[in-house]
Amino acid sequence: MWVLGVTERRVMGAFWVLNLVLFLVQVVGIKGAHGIGEHGVRIWPMPLSVSHGHKSLYVGKDFKIMSQGSKYKDASGILKDGFSRFSFRGLLIDTSRHYQPLPIIKNVIDSMAYAKLNVLHWHIVDTQSFPLEIPSYPKLWDGAYSTSERYTMADAAEIVSYAQKRGINVLAELDVPGHALSWGKGYPSLWPSKDCQEPLDVSNEFTFKVIDGILSDFSKVFKYKFVHLGGDEVNTSCWTLTPHVSKWLKEHSMNESQAYQYFVLQAQKIALLHGYEIVNWEETFNNFGNKLSPKTVVHNWLGGGVAQRVVAAGLRCIVSNQDKWYLDHLDTTWEQFYMNEPLTNITKSEQQKLVIGGEVCMWGETVDASDIQQTIWPRAAAAAERLWTPYDKLAKEAKQVTGRLAHFRCLLNQRGIAAAPLAADTPLTQPGRSAPLEPGSCYLQ
Repeated sequence: MWVLGVTERRVMGAFWVLNLVLFLVQVVGIKGAHGIGEHGVRIWPMPLSVSHGHKSLYVGKDFKIMSQGSKYKDASGILKDGFSRFSFRGLLIDTSRHYQPLPIIKNVIDSMAYAKLNVLHWHIVDTQSFPLEIPSYPKLWDGAYSTSERYTMADAAEIVSYAQKRGINVLAELDVPGHALSWGKGYPSLWPSKDCQEPLDVSNEFTFKVIDGILSDFSKVFKYKFVHLGGDEVNTSCWTLTPHVSKWLKEHSMNESQAYQYFVLQAQKIALLHGYEIVNWEETFNNFGNKLSPKTVVHNWLGGGVAQRVVAAGLRCIVSNQDKWYLDHLDTTWEQFYMNEPLTNITKSEQQKLVIGGEVCMWGETVDASDIQQTIWPRAAAAAERLWTPYDKLAKEAKQVTGRLAHFRCLLNQRGIAAAPLAADTPLTQPGRSAPLEPGSCYLQ
């Protein structure tokens, strides 16, 4: 996966070729040599143009790719080898538990590009804070920690643009109906009551008007085809304990589980009206999978076996099982990250295609600007190799990866990314986010 032992000139050349390939992989339509519009991507022969949304890129008639000095007999091989195993190769950052300044987010995006990760899952808001400006409902960011720990919509657009230039999509998350206490700081009527503040009030039409307003504002900035609607860890007891919500449930012949389903499906309908396809955490599938929109991607996080059931039901899946791909689990080693296989026990090719990829998650309870990069790297790179590399070319044992992963970690350091040492994987210290154990070369740590 990683380019090692080459000059900076070659690395930069590879970077521009990679950017072209990444752009082509993300396009919606291609006009080939015969002017035929197609779904999917045919890299070789080179198309006359590629389009993404309302934008098109035209390839000049004098464009050539030379194979001189490479291992390929002809130029087609250079691009044919450029495809990844999974189209979705994600990293989650959490800016609700700790605010991350824009330069830090950009630094994370840079580091993702070096490891061929192509989706920044931005978990923007949560119980603790609501740092993003929402023009339709401006009091929402009263839920920010402070006025200096906020993102304007212009900031968000800057992040999206910065990421796109590096071949990275930004997946915005609005986690509903749970994980939303901070919403009520500006709009208390979104709480079931002042004493019972989560999940959002399912009985209040204003709740869904706010969600509609947020997604309307999102659609102007977050242009990725997916939006993440959360749906995890919903404790519905507030609804039954709050008199006016309990009354509404009875009037609508719903118990609290049915109300949870109603809320998720209403949020999905709103997102679909704004042109989004939907990602939801796996609890939605586990509780009412047959009711979800067919445009749902189920995000697995609780454990094994879920992806199997999701694809057997005909839905798409992203794998982020917490026991192997949660970066905030500091005791999970890079070897465990590397050996985690998204297609475990999924043998039918048509079902394998429904696993669109995987994601490593950097939850923010114990990370801020001071330690986010050394918590992410190099463990995220171990997962990134698995998501990019064809299965038959993956190392069969993690120890076979040690040398090049150590080398890649040093390259990250040289590029200003504070990646932690591999040798942290010892009984004496935590495998994630640890300092060097002793003096020595970067390549031996």
